[in-house]
Amino acid sequence: MRIIWHGHSAFELQDSLTTLIDPFILGNVMCDVELDDLKPDVIAVTHGHSDHLGDTITLAQQTGCKVVAVNEIAKYLQSKGVDALGANIGGSIEIGNVRYTLVPATHSNGIDEAGFGWDAGSPAGWVISDTVVAYHAGDTGLFSDMALVHEMYKPKAVMLPIGGRFTMDINQALIAVKMLKPQLVLPMHYNTFDVIKADVGKFQRMVEEQTDAEVVIMQPGDFIDI
Repeated sequence: MRIIWHGHSAFELQDSLTTLIDPFILGNVMCDVELDDLKPDVIAVTHGHSDHLGDTITLAQQTGCKVVAVNEIAKYLQSKGVDALGANIGGSIEIGNVRYTLVPATHSNGIDEAGFGWDAGSPAGWVISDTVVAYHAGDTGLFSDMALVHEMYKPKAVMLPIGGRFTMDINQALIAVKMLKPQLVLPMHYNTFDVIKADVGKFQRMVEEQTDAEVVIMQPGDFIDI
């Protein structure tokens, strides 16, 4: 599996399928790509906020890809002509050889572009099981059931928010790493805006001193092969 970071919480997983997670491209000052550069087979959406749902509708209309999301967001996307598949927390969607499983996130939810007039259901994280199991936590605070994510799915790579204010900060994310026990940690959702500035170097030092995990600090466009 190749994991590419496109800034903020947008990741591209290239494996049996190409999966794009939370494609906040236009308006993302950290993003390294244009919409026309992206050719996903599947888009996975964690929640409806504009920096996560992002450019999902445009990309899905351009490419004809499938979108997976919590049921309420999937229904909203279907109303826009998108080939969206809905599930709910604990449920999975299988596309080809890839299993997409929704897991909890502690956050708010709403569809910004709908003026919050559409029920967006539960915020979520995704466990994506291909040749490697990866966990994208979405926007979330720390919660103890991250230990169950480890017990049930044993993700090798985890993508965790560290920016604070709207999500975990670096100290809470350290505790998350201790519960998840991954091999690789990819920090996200930090430094895009002033209110979510974080010392990613300090986070890396804390994690690598206190756990067996490796923290990979990426710049937009960087990738790692697992």
